[in-house]
Amino acid sequence: MSQQVLTQQEIDALLVAMDSGEIDAEEKKQESISPKVKPYDFRRPVRLSKEYLSTITMVFEDFSKLASNLLSTQLRRPVEAKIAAIEQVSFDEFVHSVPSFTLMGVFQSNPLKGLQIMEINPQFSLQIIELLCGYTDISTEEVLADKATFTDIEMAILEDVMRSLLHSFELAWKDIKEIDVILEDTETKPQLLQTMSPNEPVVLVTLSVVLESQRTYINLCIPYIFFEDILDKLSFKNWFHSGKEFDASERGHLVSSLDKVPVDVEVLLGKSQMNVADFLGMEEGDIIQLDYKTSRPLTMYVENKPYFKVKPGQIENKLAVEILKFTGGESDDE
Repeated sequence: MSQQVLTQQEIDALLVAMDSGEIDAEEKKQESISPKVKPYDFRRPVRLSKEYLSTITMVFEDFSKLASNLLSTQLRRPVEAKIAAIEQVSFDEFVHSVPSFTLMGVFQSNPLKGLQIMEINPQFSLQIIELLCGYTDISTEEVLADKATFTDIEMAILEDVMRSLLHSFELAWKDIKEIDVILEDTETKPQLLQTMSPNEPVVLVTLSVVLESQRTYINLCIPYIFFEDILDKLSFKNWFHSGKEFDASERGHLVSSLDKVPVDVEVLLGKSQMNVADFLGMEEGDIIQLDYKTSRPLTMYVENKPYFKVKPGQIENKLAVEILKFTGGESDDE
C-alpha cells in the first residue's frame, strides 16, 4: 500500500495544528479505523461485475454494427446505431421507461434461459413502415400523435425487420455462445408483458439510432438468468487466455485440423524472355530456352515461398517431383 511522505514543514504545521486544537487526534484515529460503508439499493441489485459488463459492451458494439448494416440495406438509407447506455435495473423500471405504445418483441435464445425483449421506439417503427412502403417523407410526428396501434400489414413488416435484428443478435454472441434465437411473441403495450417478476434484475441495453437526422432508440431487456450459464465466458481472463497449457488431446485435435488446410504447391521449371514478335510467331514444335540447366534441381514453392529443392520425374504417366532438400522458406539460389 502506497504511503504519502510528509516534508518537515508539513510535519511542523500538523504538530502546531494538533497543539492548538484545530485537529482532534482521537477523531482522526476513529475515522481511520472505522469501516467504510457504501450505500446499496436493494430495489436495484447489481448482479454483474464491471468485468462482465465490459465483455457485454463489446458484444453489443458488434451487434450495433451488424444492426446498422442490416437496417441500411433493408431501408436503403444510411442508418447509424450506437450504444447509448448499458444499465442494470429491475424489470419494472424497464417497463416504465418505455412509451405506453411501442413495438416489443419477446424472444428466446436457446439453449440459454429466460425470455428477452427487444423494444423498437414507435417513431422508428413508423419510419421503417413508411420507407418500406415507398414513402419518401419519413416525418412521423403528426402520424404518431394519432397512432394507438399497428395494423396487421404494419405488424407483418415490423416483425420481418425484428427477425432480421434478432439474427444480428444471434451473430453478435457467436464468439461466446452459439445460440438459436426465436421470436416468441410481439406486443405493443408494455404494461401487458408478464415475462418476469417486477423486481427481476435485468440488463438494459439502449441503442441510439439515427435515420435521416432523426434520433430514436432500440432497447434490449435481458434478464440476469440469461447470463448464468455463460458467466465464465464473460470473463476477460477465460475469454482471451485459458490459463492452462494444451494437453495431448487438444494438441492432436489442433494438428488434425491444420492437416486439412489446403495449400498451393508450385514447381518452377525456369524463366525466359522474348519480344512480342517472337511470341506471335511461335508455332507447334518450337523450343523455348529457359534460364535453368536440366542438371540443376528445381525449386518447389509452397504458398509462393521456396521450401524445397526437387528433381522432376514421372509416376504412372503423371508428372512428379522428388524432394532433395528443404530450404525452409528462404531463397536458396545455387
